Amino acid sequence: MVEWFADFTRVSFGGIEKIFDVSSVFCEFTINGQLYSIKWYGVIIAFGLVLAALFGGRIAYTWKMDLSKMVDVLIYGMFGGIVCARAYYVIFQWDYYSIHLDEIFQIWRGGLAIYGGIIGGLIAAFITCKLEKLNFLNLLDCAGMSLLIGQGIGRWGNYANQEAFGVFTNGNYGMMSDKVISYIEAHPELYGLEGVSDIPRYIEENNLFVHPTFFYEFAWCMLGVLVLYIITRKFRKFSGQTFLCYGIWYGLERTVVEGLRTDSLYIGNTDLRVSQVLSIAIVVVCVVILVVKLLSLRKKPVLIEGVDYFPADEKQVKKSKKNKPVLEEKENEDFANDSKKDEE
Repeated sequence: MVEWFADFTRVSFGGIEKIFDVSSVFCEFTINGQLYSIKWYGVIIAFGLVLAALFGGRIAYTWKMDLSKMVDVLIYGMFGGIVCARAYYVIFQWDYYSIHLDEIFQIWRGGLAIYGGIIGGLIAAFITCKLEKLNFLNLLDCAGMSLLIGQGIGRWGNYANQEAFGVFTNGNYGMMSDKVISYIEAHPELYGLEGVSDIPRYIEENNLFVHPTFFYEFAWCMLGVLVLYIITRKFRKFSGQTFLCYGIWYGLERTVVEGLRTDSLYIGNTDLRVSQVLSIAIVVVCVVILVVKLLSLRKKPVLIEGVDYFPADEKQVKKSKKNKPVLEEKENEDFANDSKKDEE
């Protein structure tokens, strides 16, 4: 017997009168008396990965990349990304998992760190590209836009679980739910409510909501897909440029949004948030590399290896082809003049 949609929670938004019943469980079923469940979190993450793969595959096809080899990169990259995303999260939450070892592999409950996934996916993709003899930098550019799709869609999994939200806000865009209230009751110090005896009543009387940070990231990622697409189509000058722009775009967003969240991973016993520190470092490194590379190309432009897709490249190719007959004619004239001199 399969039961569809379970574990509902009531969710409200500041500027909307309607109350939404949000399910965190896609389906439940019993096998040999044991109850199993498939969470919306996992379903949404998988859906985001499929969309990202389809989008990336379309770009790879347009760029005339070897799709059979790209499939290998995708498979190993996804595997490496999921493993490292979980490992990253567990490492920075080791105080909890050290006494709950049986939960380390229960990824369907949530707990996948995006930066861990990116790092693991890149390492696996790099190794696979070397083995398959694929251009890794072009692959990164292909992945930049695709990653934003997967990350943006995946954030709705946080909405289904009612997690990864932010601090209090009185804005019309704020969110509140039974699960959010339960979390605040369990961690009143994060919201400055240590001395409040009846937290649900306090929240209701003061019309308080929390920042729906999952939606901020979703919107930023979807906008980023459009921005990177335009950059790639109109302004891409070298392999790896789109991915550098991805690092800057996503790093800026994560630096801001991470500061609103109350469930951040911290470095040891410090107040430094892991994702903010990493985001700032990524933005700085990507900006420096991008500027240095673009400045160097002003002196010596080059065609992008293995890609004849972009207008900027096509113009250079057409220009070189247009000048070629002129150069050949000049070379012939020089050769004729030299021959006359030899005869004289």
